[in-house]
Amino acid sequence: MEKTLVLIKPDGVVRNLIGKIIMRFEDAGLKIIGMKMVWADEKFARKHYREDLDERYKEVEIKYGRNVRNELVNYIKEGPVIAFVLEGVDAIKVTRKITGTTYPNESPSGTIRGDFAHISKDFANANNVMVKNLIHASEDLEGAKIEIALWFSSKELHSYKTIQDFFL
Repeated sequence: MEKTLVLIKPDGVVRNLIGKIIMRFEDAGLKIIGMKMVWADEKFARKHYREDLDERYKEVEIKYGRNVRNELVNYIKEGPVIAFVLEGVDAIKVTRKITGTTYPNESPSGTIRGDFAHISKDFANANNVMVKNLIHASEDLEGAKIEIALWFSSKELHSYKTIQDFFL
């Protein structure tokens, strides 16, 4: 079973989308094994958007400027975040499919970003605003392990059976 981290970012929290977002993952059969509300400070936000991610953002930085990491850090500090860990078969891939692509206007209907947001990167850049995309989901297995360990201690993660477990 894979585990992955999901964050409902401050814009998802203040828009009262927590329940609707969580329901999408539960409806897909993913199991929540840990959950909490956190208001990230600067130091913690920089641990989440860690330096080694700069390689992944190179393409974005070339096109939109070096400030991408700082904008992400500021975005996640704007308000409380709901952090949770999901567990399931292909949890990372399934979670990212449900989440949608980074840019809401490019996300298909039926995804969280496609249904609840619409801002494009072009609009954001033209108006010097951050693309508010509601949610973060770990990109891959290595990232999930790092992010889960940052946001949760092992004592905060729980094991239990759901109805889906009886069919595996």
